[in-house]
Amino acid sequence: MQKKQDMDVKYNKLGRTDVEVSEICLGTMTWGTQNTESEGHDQMNFAVDHGVNFFDTAELYPTTPLSPATQGKTEEIIGSWFKATGKREDIILATKITGKGPKWIRKGVGISPQELRTAIEGSLKRLHTDRIDLYQLHWPNRGSYHFRQNWKFDPTQQDRSETRDHIHEVLRTLKALVEEGKVRHFGLSNESCWGTSQFIEVAKSDGLPRVVSLQNEYNLMCRIYDLDLAELSHHEDISLLAYSPLAAGLLSGKYNGGHIPEGSRRAFNSDLGGRYVGPIDHVVLAYNEVAERHELDPCQMALAFCLTRPFMTSVIIGATTMKQLKTNIGAKDVMLNDELLDDIHAVYRKYPLPF
Repeated sequence: MQKKQDMDVKYNKLGRTDVEVSEICLGTMTWGTQNTESEGHDQMNFAVDHGVNFFDTAELYPTTPLSPATQGKTEEIIGSWFKATGKREDIILATKITGKGPKWIRKGVGISPQELRTAIEGSLKRLHTDRIDLYQLHWPNRGSYHFRQNWKFDPTQQDRSETRDHIHEVLRTLKALVEEGKVRHFGLSNESCWGTSQFIEVAKSDGLPRVVSLQNEYNLMCRIYDLDLAELSHHEDISLLAYSPLAAGLLSGKYNGGHIPEGSRRAFNSDLGGRYVGPIDHVVLAYNEVAERHELDPCQMALAFCLTRPFMTSVIIGATTMKQLKTNIGAKDVMLNDELLDDIHAVYRKYPLPF
Protein backbone atom coordinates (compact mmCIF):
# COMPACT_ATOMS: atom_id res chain seq x y z
CA MET A 1 0.00 0.00 0.00
CA GLN A 2 1.08 3.52 -0.78
CA LYS A 3 -0.67 6.50 0.75
CA LYS A 4 -0.37 10.12 -0.22
CA GLN A 5 -1.72 12.74 2.12
CA ASP A 6 -4.31 15.28 1.00
CA MET A 7 -4.38 14.45 -2.69
CA ASP A 8 -6.71 16.64 -4.71
CA VAL A 9 -9.95 15.12 -5.92
CA LYS A 10 -9.69 14.17 -9.58
CA TYR A 11 -12.31 15.28 -12.07
CA ASN A 12 -13.37 13.17 -15.02
CA LYS A 13 -15.34 13.90 -18.18
CA LEU A 14 -18.94 12.71 -18.13
CA GLY A 15 -19.22 10.62 -21.27
CA ARG A 16 -18.51 12.67 -24.38
CA THR A 17 -19.64 15.92 -22.78
CA ASP A 18 -17.58 18.83 -21.54
CA VAL A 19 -18.94 18.31 -18.00
CA GLU A 20 -16.32 17.34 -15.41
CA VAL A 21 -17.45 15.49 -12.30
CA SER A 22 -15.49 14.60 -9.18
CA GLU A 23 -14.25 11.01 -8.99
CA ILE A 24 -16.25 10.74 -5.77
CA CYS A 25 -19.98 11.47 -5.95
CA LEU A 26 -22.05 12.18 -2.87
CA GLY A 27 -24.92 9.69 -2.59
CA THR A 28 -27.99 10.83 -0.70
CA MET A 29 -30.51 8.01 -0.30
CA THR A 30 -30.43 7.99 3.53
CA TRP A 31 -31.45 11.64 3.89
CA GLY A 32 -35.00 11.92 5.15
CA THR A 33 -35.03 8.68 7.18
CA GLN A 34 -31.64 7.67 8.56
CA ASN A 35 -30.40 11.26 8.31
CA THR A 36 -32.12 14.54 9.16
CA GLU A 37 -32.17 17.63 6.96
CA SER A 38 -29.47 19.21 9.12
CA GLU A 39 -27.24 16.14 8.77
CA GLY A 40 -27.77 16.13 5.01
CA HIS A 41 -26.73 19.78 4.86
CA ASP A 42 -23.63 19.02 6.94
CA GLN A 43 -22.67 16.22 4.57
CA MET A 44 -23.05 18.45 1.51
CA ASN A 45 -21.00 21.21 3.13
CA PHE A 46 -18.20 18.82 4.06
CA ALA A 47 -18.17 17.13 0.65
CA VAL A 48 -18.01 20.41 -1.26
CA ASP A 49 -15.27 21.71 1.05
CA HIS A 50 -13.26 18.62 0.07
CA GLY A 51 -13.63 18.96 -3.67
CA VAL A 52 -16.79 16.97 -4.41
CA ASN A 53 -18.90 18.68 -7.08
CA PHE A 54 -21.27 15.80 -7.94
CA PHE A 55 -24.46 14.83 -6.06
CA ASP A 56 -26.69 11.88 -6.96
CA THR A 57 -30.29 11.46 -5.86
CA ALA A 58 -33.65 10.15 -7.12
CA GLU A 59 -37.33 10.95 -6.82
CA LEU A 60 -37.64 7.55 -5.10
CA TYR A 61 -35.35 8.47 -2.17
CA PRO A 62 -34.98 7.93 0.76
CA THR A 63 -34.86 4.15 0.58
CA THR A 64 -34.21 3.10 4.18
CA PRO A 65 -37.02 2.32 4.43
CA LEU A 66 -39.09 3.07 1.33
CA SER A 67 -42.32 4.80 2.27
CA PRO A 68 -44.99 6.94 0.61
CA ALA A 69 -44.72 9.27 3.60
CA THR A 70 -41.05 10.07 2.94
CA GLN A 71 -40.78 9.75 -0.86
CA GLY A 72 -39.16 12.87 -2.30
CA LYS A 73 -37.73 14.02 1.03
CA THR A 74 -34.15 13.55 -0.14
CA GLU A 75 -34.62 15.89 -3.10
CA GLU A 76 -36.27 18.39 -0.76
CA ILE A 77 -33.23 18.32 1.55
CA ILE A 78 -30.90 19.00 -1.37
CA GLY A 79 -33.23 21.75 -2.55
CA SER A 80 -33.26 23.44 0.84
CA TRP A 81 -29.44 23.34 0.88
CA PHE A 82 -29.31 25.01 -2.55
CA LYS A 83 -31.73 27.66 -1.30
CA ALA A 84 -29.75 28.25 1.91
CA THR A 85 -26.25 28.28 0.40
CA GLY A 86 -26.74 29.58 -3.13
CA LYS A 87 -24.32 26.92 -4.36
CA ARG A 88 -26.45 25.41 -7.12
CA GLU A 89 -23.97 26.55 -9.80
CA ASP A 90 -21.13 24.73 -8.00
CA ILE A 91 -22.80 21.32 -8.26
CA ILE A 92 -23.35 18.77 -11.03
CA LEU A 93 -26.75 17.43 -10.00
CA ALA A 94 -28.03 13.98 -10.95
CA THR A 95 -31.45 12.55 -10.22
CA LYS A 96 -33.68 9.77 -11.58
CA ILE A 97 -37.18 8.92 -12.70
CA THR A 98 -38.35 5.73 -10.99
CA GLY A 99 -40.29 3.85 -13.66
CA LYS A 100 -41.93 0.59 -12.67
CA GLY A 101 -41.84 0.41 -8.91
CA PRO A 102 -43.72 1.54 -5.81
CA LYS A 103 -47.41 2.09 -6.46
CA TRP A 104 -47.35 5.41 -4.64
CA ILE A 105 -45.16 6.94 -7.36
CA ARG A 106 -47.54 7.55 -10.28
CA LYS A 107 -49.21 4.18 -9.62
CA GLY A 108 -45.96 2.32 -10.33
CA VAL A 109 -46.23 2.61 -14.11
CA GLY A 110 -43.29 2.42 -16.49
CA ILE A 111 -41.37 5.29 -18.04
CA SER A 112 -43.19 7.14 -20.83
CA PRO A 113 -43.16 10.67 -22.30
CA GLN A 114 -45.96 11.74 -19.96
CA GLU A 115 -44.31 10.20 -16.89
CA LEU A 116 -40.98 11.82 -17.79
CA ARG A 117 -42.57 15.24 -17.85
CA THR A 118 -44.49 14.70 -14.63
CA ALA A 119 -41.42 13.33 -12.85
CA ILE A 120 -39.05 16.05 -13.99
CA GLU A 121 -41.41 18.82 -12.87
CA GLY A 122 -41.72 17.22 -9.44
CA SER A 123 -37.95 16.89 -9.07
CA LEU A 124 -37.28 20.45 -10.22
CA LYS A 125 -39.74 21.77 -7.65
CA ARG A 126 -38.35 19.72 -4.77
CA LEU A 127 -34.75 20.52 -5.70
CA HIS A 128 -35.36 24.29 -6.02
CA THR A 129 -33.67 24.37 -9.40
CA ASP A 130 -34.55 25.01 -13.03
CA ARG A 131 -32.47 22.20 -14.50
CA ILE A 132 -31.10 18.71 -13.91
CA ASP A 133 -27.52 18.22 -15.10
CA LEU A 134 -27.84 14.43 -15.42
CA TYR A 135 -31.31 12.92 -15.64
CA GLN A 136 -31.30 9.13 -15.30
CA LEU A 137 -33.77 6.33 -15.96
CA HIS A 138 -33.71 4.35 -12.71
CA TRP A 139 -34.89 1.03 -14.20
CA PRO A 140 -35.53 -0.16 -17.77
CA ASN A 141 -39.19 -0.81 -18.53
CA ARG A 142 -38.44 -4.26 -19.96
CA GLY A 143 -36.81 -5.48 -16.72
CA SER A 144 -33.27 -5.87 -15.46
CA TYR A 145 -30.81 -8.47 -14.19
CA HIS A 146 -29.54 -6.15 -11.46
CA PHE A 147 -30.23 -6.49 -7.73
CA ARG A 148 -29.70 -10.25 -7.81
CA GLN A 149 -32.14 -10.80 -10.68
CA ASN A 150 -29.20 -12.27 -12.62
CA TRP A 151 -29.89 -15.67 -11.03
CA LYS A 152 -33.18 -16.00 -12.88
CA PHE A 153 -32.84 -13.48 -15.71
CA ASP A 154 -34.73 -14.48 -18.87
CA PRO A 155 -34.74 -11.94 -21.74
CA THR A 156 -36.61 -14.24 -24.14
CA GLN A 157 -39.92 -12.58 -23.30
CA GLN A 158 -38.67 -9.14 -24.32
CA ASP A 159 -40.00 -7.57 -27.51
CA ARG A 160 -37.29 -5.84 -29.53
CA SER A 161 -39.66 -3.64 -31.53
CA GLU A 162 -41.48 -2.54 -28.39
CA THR A 163 -38.17 -1.69 -26.72
CA ARG A 164 -36.97 0.30 -29.73
CA ASP A 165 -40.24 2.22 -29.95
CA HIS A 166 -39.99 3.01 -26.24
CA ILE A 167 -36.43 4.27 -26.65
CA HIS A 168 -37.51 6.54 -29.52
CA GLU A 169 -40.28 8.01 -27.37
CA VAL A 170 -37.99 8.55 -24.39
CA LEU A 171 -35.24 10.16 -26.43
CA ARG A 172 -37.63 12.46 -28.28
CA THR A 173 -39.02 13.63 -24.95
CA LEU A 174 -35.54 14.09 -23.52
CA LYS A 175 -34.56 16.13 -26.59
CA ALA A 176 -37.50 18.43 -25.92
CA LEU A 177 -36.52 18.72 -22.24
CA VAL A 178 -32.95 19.58 -23.26
CA GLU A 179 -34.23 22.25 -25.66
CA GLU A 180 -36.39 23.66 -22.86
CA GLY A 181 -33.32 23.87 -20.61
CA LYS A 182 -34.70 21.49 -18.00
CA VAL A 183 -32.17 18.71 -18.65
CA ARG A 184 -28.54 18.94 -19.77
CA HIS A 185 -27.62 15.26 -20.25
CA PHE A 186 -29.15 11.87 -19.60
CA GLY A 187 -27.97 8.55 -18.26
CA LEU A 188 -29.22 5.04 -17.60
CA SER A 189 -29.23 2.94 -14.45
CA ASN A 190 -29.44 -0.80 -13.82
CA GLU A 191 -29.02 -1.31 -17.56
CA SER A 192 -27.37 -3.99 -19.68
CA CYS A 193 -24.86 -3.80 -22.50
CA TRP A 194 -27.54 -4.53 -25.12
CA GLY A 195 -29.99 -2.02 -23.66
CA THR A 196 -27.38 0.74 -23.58
CA SER A 197 -26.29 -0.04 -27.13
CA GLN A 198 -29.89 0.39 -28.32
CA PHE A 199 -30.04 3.87 -26.82
CA ILE A 200 -26.74 4.71 -28.55
CA GLU A 201 -27.92 3.35 -31.90
CA VAL A 202 -31.31 5.09 -31.87
CA ALA A 203 -29.76 8.40 -30.83
CA LYS A 204 -27.20 8.23 -33.62
CA SER A 205 -29.70 7.31 -36.32
CA ASP A 206 -32.26 9.96 -35.37
CA GLY A 207 -30.13 12.84 -34.07
CA LEU A 208 -31.38 12.45 -30.50
CA PRO A 209 -29.57 12.92 -27.14
CA ARG A 210 -26.77 10.42 -26.55
CA VAL A 211 -26.56 8.51 -23.28
CA VAL A 212 -23.51 9.65 -21.31
CA SER A 213 -23.45 7.35 -18.29
CA LEU A 214 -24.51 4.14 -16.63
CA GLN A 215 -25.24 3.96 -12.90
CA ASN A 216 -24.80 0.27 -12.07
CA GLU A 217 -23.62 -1.60 -9.02
CA TYR A 218 -19.87 -2.16 -8.77
CA ASN A 219 -17.79 -3.34 -5.83
CA LEU A 220 -15.28 -6.02 -4.86
CA MET A 221 -18.07 -8.60 -4.65
CA CYS A 222 -20.11 -7.49 -7.67
CA ARG A 223 -17.96 -7.10 -10.77
CA ILE A 224 -20.35 -7.90 -13.61
CA TYR A 225 -19.30 -4.62 -15.22
CA ASP A 226 -15.77 -5.93 -15.83
CA LEU A 227 -16.86 -7.79 -18.97
CA ASP A 228 -19.01 -6.59 -21.89
CA LEU A 229 -20.04 -3.39 -20.13
CA ALA A 230 -16.38 -2.45 -19.66
CA GLU A 231 -15.88 -2.99 -23.38
CA LEU A 232 -18.88 -0.78 -24.13
CA SER A 233 -17.57 1.94 -21.81
CA HIS A 234 -14.19 1.88 -23.53
CA HIS A 235 -15.39 2.05 -27.12
CA GLU A 236 -18.46 4.24 -26.65
CA ASP A 237 -17.23 6.58 -23.88
CA ILE A 238 -19.97 5.61 -21.46
CA SER A 239 -19.15 6.68 -17.90
CA LEU A 240 -19.71 4.25 -15.05
CA LEU A 241 -21.15 5.84 -11.92
CA ALA A 242 -20.78 3.01 -9.42
CA TYR A 243 -23.39 2.59 -6.73
CA SER A 244 -22.97 0.38 -3.64
CA PRO A 245 -19.15 0.42 -3.83
CA LEU A 246 -19.12 -0.97 -0.26
CA ALA A 247 -21.80 -3.58 -1.07
CA ALA A 248 -24.34 -1.77 1.11
CA GLY A 249 -21.79 -1.57 3.94
CA LEU A 250 -20.87 -5.26 3.92
CA LEU A 251 -17.24 -4.58 3.00
CA SER A 252 -16.78 -2.46 6.12
CA GLY A 253 -17.05 -5.66 8.17
CA LYS A 254 -19.65 -4.15 10.48
CA TYR A 255 -22.17 -6.90 9.72
CA ASN A 256 -19.76 -9.80 10.24
CA GLY A 257 -21.21 -12.57 12.37
CA GLY A 258 -24.75 -11.46 11.68
CA HIS A 259 -24.31 -8.25 13.65
CA ILE A 260 -26.91 -5.53 13.01
CA PRO A 261 -25.72 -2.18 14.40
CA GLU A 262 -28.51 0.09 15.60
CA GLY A 263 -29.60 2.52 12.89
CA SER A 264 -27.65 0.70 10.16
CA ARG A 265 -29.06 -0.30 6.81
CA ARG A 266 -29.55 -3.91 7.95
CA ALA A 267 -31.84 -2.61 10.67
CA PHE A 268 -34.22 -1.60 7.88
CA ASN A 269 -33.35 -4.22 5.25
CA SER A 270 -32.07 -7.43 6.82
CA ASP A 271 -30.71 -9.01 3.61
CA LEU A 272 -29.32 -5.73 2.20
CA GLY A 273 -31.14 -6.02 -1.09
CA GLY A 274 -30.25 -9.70 -1.50
CA ARG A 275 -26.57 -9.20 -0.64
CA TYR A 276 -26.56 -10.68 2.87
CA VAL A 277 -27.28 -14.25 1.89
CA GLY A 278 -25.65 -17.61 2.47
CA PRO A 279 -22.09 -17.79 3.81
CA ILE A 280 -21.21 -14.19 2.92
CA ASP A 281 -19.20 -13.43 6.07
CA HIS A 282 -16.18 -15.48 5.05
CA VAL A 283 -15.92 -13.55 1.75
CA VAL A 284 -16.07 -10.22 3.57
CA LEU A 285 -13.50 -11.46 6.06
CA ALA A 286 -11.17 -12.42 3.22
CA TYR A 287 -11.23 -8.87 1.87
CA ASN A 288 -11.01 -7.40 5.37
CA GLU A 289 -7.90 -9.51 6.00
CA VAL A 290 -6.29 -8.12 2.83
CA ALA A 291 -6.95 -4.60 4.09
CA GLU A 292 -5.54 -5.44 7.53
CA ARG A 293 -2.45 -7.06 6.03
CA HIS A 294 -1.73 -3.88 4.09
CA GLU A 295 -2.64 -1.59 7.01
CA LEU A 296 -5.65 -0.10 5.30
CA ASP A 297 -9.15 0.75 6.38
CA PRO A 298 -11.37 -1.83 4.60
CA CYS A 299 -13.78 0.82 3.33
CA GLN A 300 -10.99 2.93 1.91
CA MET A 301 -9.42 -0.11 0.26
CA ALA A 302 -12.73 -1.08 -1.36
CA LEU A 303 -13.37 2.44 -2.62
CA ALA A 304 -9.80 2.94 -3.79
CA PHE A 305 -10.06 -0.29 -5.77
CA CYS A 306 -13.14 1.06 -7.56
CA LEU A 307 -11.21 4.24 -8.37
CA THR A 308 -8.50 2.19 -10.12
CA ARG A 309 -10.89 0.78 -12.73
CA PRO A 310 -10.32 2.26 -16.20
CA PHE A 311 -14.05 2.60 -16.91
CA MET A 312 -14.81 4.39 -13.63
CA THR A 313 -15.88 8.02 -13.85
CA SER A 314 -17.27 8.48 -10.35
CA VAL A 315 -17.85 6.32 -7.28
CA ILE A 316 -21.05 7.09 -5.39
CA ILE A 317 -20.46 7.06 -1.66
CA GLY A 318 -23.09 7.14 1.06
CA ALA A 319 -22.81 7.74 4.79
CA THR A 320 -25.07 8.06 7.80
CA THR A 321 -22.38 9.64 10.01
CA MET A 322 -19.74 12.29 9.44
CA LYS A 323 -17.09 9.80 10.49
CA GLN A 324 -18.15 7.47 7.68
CA LEU A 325 -18.22 10.35 5.20
CA LYS A 326 -14.71 11.47 6.13
CA THR A 327 -13.42 7.91 5.79
CA ASN A 328 -15.06 7.45 2.42
CA ILE A 329 -13.87 10.72 0.91
CA GLY A 330 -10.42 9.91 2.30
CA ALA A 331 -10.25 6.98 -0.12
CA LYS A 332 -9.02 9.47 -2.72
CA ASP A 333 -5.71 9.58 -0.83
CA VAL A 334 -5.14 5.82 -1.00
CA MET A 335 -3.01 4.30 -3.75
CA LEU A 336 -3.03 0.53 -4.19
CA ASN A 337 0.24 -1.12 -5.18
CA ASP A 338 0.62 -4.24 -7.32
CA GLU A 339 1.07 -6.57 -4.35
CA LEU A 340 -2.21 -5.45 -2.81
CA LEU A 341 -4.03 -5.67 -6.14
CA ASP A 342 -2.72 -9.22 -6.54
CA ASP A 343 -4.11 -10.08 -3.11
CA ILE A 344 -7.48 -8.66 -4.07
CA HIS A 345 -7.43 -10.64 -7.30
CA ALA A 346 -6.71 -13.85 -5.42
CA VAL A 347 -9.82 -13.37 -3.29
CA TYR A 348 -11.85 -12.47 -6.37
CA ARG A 349 -10.79 -15.65 -8.19
CA LYS A 350 -11.87 -17.68 -5.19
CA TYR A 351 -15.21 -15.88 -4.69
CA PRO A 352 -16.16 -14.30 -8.05
CA LEU A 353 -19.89 -13.81 -7.40
CA PRO A 354 -20.74 -14.41 -3.75
CA PHE A 355 -24.25 -12.91 -3.79
